[in-house]
Amino acid sequence: MPEKTPSPAEPVSALRAVRIIECGEEMVDFLEFCPDLIWDKPHFNYRRETVMRKTFAEKLCAAAAALPAKYKMVIIEGWRPPHIQRRMYQAIWNRKAEMHPDWSHARMVRYVNRYSAPMNKRVPPPHTTGGAADLMLADAKGRVLNHSAPFEPFDPRSFSTNAEGISPEAKELRQIMAEALFSQGITNYPSEYWHWSYGDQGWAYRGGHPNAIYGAVEPPGWKPAPEDDIDEPLKFLHS
Repeated sequence: MPEKTPSPAEPVSALRAVRIIECGEEMVDFLEFCPDLIWDKPHFNYRRETVMRKTFAEKLCAAAAALPAKYKMVIIEGWRPPHIQRRMYQAIWNRKAEMHPDWSHARMVRYVNRYSAPMNKRVPPPHTTGGAADLMLADAKGRVLNHSAPFEPFDPRSFSTNAEGISPEAKELRQIMAEALFSQGITNYPSEYWHWSYGDQGWAYRGGHPNAIYGAVEPPGWKPAPEDDIDEPLKFLHS
């Protein structure tokens, strides 16, 4: 059973205690299922997939429709293949290791695990379940809005949902997005304001549900892009 007071960091050790009872739900193409969603530019160099679990897509579509008229929901990614998850984890690890060569292995694990889940059969990374998505808001013309000011978009100081020092406008954007998503039972990983999920272990942990309903999944007939199915870390497409 989940802890009574979930840790904002959601350590793997805590999520491991949450059982997964896979419901077998299908995945759908979220851009076809909810055409009002805006597909944002990628952050890494790989082929992104446009699928997620059907119930999650339904809830996300309803949340997008619940936004004030001057906003639109932006999606960066839904389901992520395991090989991409491994490469992303290594990319973040390598970047942080270059920045902090003095950090111990244990400190590196704590930091990197907070922002990129390692591959783990008992605790599958949220995106590999089809029940997680990275989300932001755009204006009525589809321009992605600034959720991090005065920090740069990829400054870790802005990552926490309740980050200190962000502007009133950024706080308001996060609150508007949260109200729409929470109304559909979609929950937020507190260490990343953009990461939302339904049905996975994180969702069960945050909400005190007896079990998760989504485990790691792969779309029927899916095959990875050959150029992506390699062991090298992903390359960042931003500075």
